[in-house]
Amino acid sequence: MNIKPIKFASIGLGMLVGGLIWVNLPNITLGKTAKLKPPKLNVESTPLSREVKLATSFAGVVKQVAPGVVYITSNKAPEERPRTMSPFPRGNPFFPFFDEPQAPSYQAPPVIGSGVIVSADGYILTNNHVVADSEDIVVTLVDKTTTFPAKLVGADPHTDIAVLKIDSDDVLPALILSDSSTLEIGDVVLALGNPFGVGQTVTMGIVSATGRGGFGIINVGDFIQTDASINPGNSGGALVDAEGRLVGINTLIMSGSGGNQGIGFAVPINMARGVMDQIIEFGNVERGLLGIEMQAHDEALARHFGVEVGQGVLVGDVAPGGPAAEAGIEAGDIILEFDGQNVEGMHGLKLFVAETRPGTEVDFLILREGKKRMLGVTIGRLPEEGYTSFNVERDYRHGAIEHDALDGVTVADLTNSARAEFRIPRSIRGALITRVEPGSAADLADLARGDVIVSIEQQVVENADDAVELSESINKPSVLLRVWSRGVGGRFVVVNKTKKRRR
Repeated sequence: MNIKPIKFASIGLGMLVGGLIWVNLPNITLGKTAKLKPPKLNVESTPLSREVKLATSFAGVVKQVAPGVVYITSNKAPEERPRTMSPFPRGNPFFPFFDEPQAPSYQAPPVIGSGVIVSADGYILTNNHVVADSEDIVVTLVDKTTTFPAKLVGADPHTDIAVLKIDSDDVLPALILSDSSTLEIGDVVLALGNPFGVGQTVTMGIVSATGRGGFGIINVGDFIQTDASINPGNSGGALVDAEGRLVGINTLIMSGSGGNQGIGFAVPINMARGVMDQIIEFGNVERGLLGIEMQAHDEALARHFGVEVGQGVLVGDVAPGGPAAEAGIEAGDIILEFDGQNVEGMHGLKLFVAETRPGTEVDFLILREGKKRMLGVTIGRLPEEGYTSFNVERDYRHGAIEHDALDGVTVADLTNSARAEFRIPRSIRGALITRVEPGSAADLADLARGDVIVSIEQQVVENADDAVELSESINKPSVLLRVWSRGVGGRFVVVNKTKKRRR
């Protein structure tokens, strides 16, 4: 399999031929900015008309959008070259030829990219990697002659979004913003920018996927994937829909050659707007943290908890002392709504939480033991390094579980040696699984040696005896377990005896 590296779609002017300059995302600490007026955005949230029809030209859309897409040049601060070491001090009258020459400063070539005017009073969105560590930033309009010095209002390396501000006596041609949550796979999109510094260029494609992530950027990614050609220099440019409304900010490409290979990514404009709003109001970006282990529920789990498959998110574990624990959220709860919005899957909940400013109180609608209840949760702060895996901190007797669905599972009490062997936190209580018979229903449910059974049918398990006794009291073909697994944390599992592998 040929793995393609991720590259950011900006270039250095000194690298126009033969390669692509790599630009790393630095950890920027942003201070408080002076109080700024919020931008006046023109937002249209109406979904596209998806009536299938052949368009013979997008010239009208391009004419509408092009003036709002700008060319950005950023210059890095000069760096001093290291001096060569001489055994003699400078100005030695006997050995003047040993004097070290003054090392000239190294000036990196300018980085070029693109940007999008989002308000008539001069707010511009671009990529952080285009303007990071820059000494001066210049914005050039589509006419190629009108230029402005730009102020960096702030940036967020994790979404690769930066906010610039320019001052103009004229009303600037701001783009209309769409609601990117209405975007669907297959929608036609146009990418505008300044690839390779050749001048403003338009390419067309479709939305190939949404909700993409995992590019080494903090794990809150919700990128739009498109096959519209995005090349070096397109960074910070506009991705617009067939009506010319801004749906995303172009940011990176997946390529083995440094050029377009049909896989490009853009930050959804809804996410970019959230970042911009925080930067302008607070001077920085902070993300929310709930403090739970989320778990998707399949058909078996959904039936046990009384929900539809994909409805809400199952809480597999709760971090002690975290925001969720403080609010009373428990393992086994189903989170149905976040601040009045339906929760559809783990990715959706993670985005809801991450995009909420820490300290905000949010109402959660949960389902617990078949009853709905509302809990108010004060969202915590996500550490700068992002989501880190958390473990919920909780003589060697064996017992064979008798329940049909758990036939083939052997359990034991937790001891110090067992905790050390399987790296089980001290706070975990339950029955240690020491053996799972290959091909059994438990094996097919992904139970394994080293897992800890924490509860059976939502009854707490303290030791091996509890696990054996509880299993004997169950009179149905399937059983709901909550287990702790190394590297995963708490999770719920349904084991069904009808799913034994045939021999």
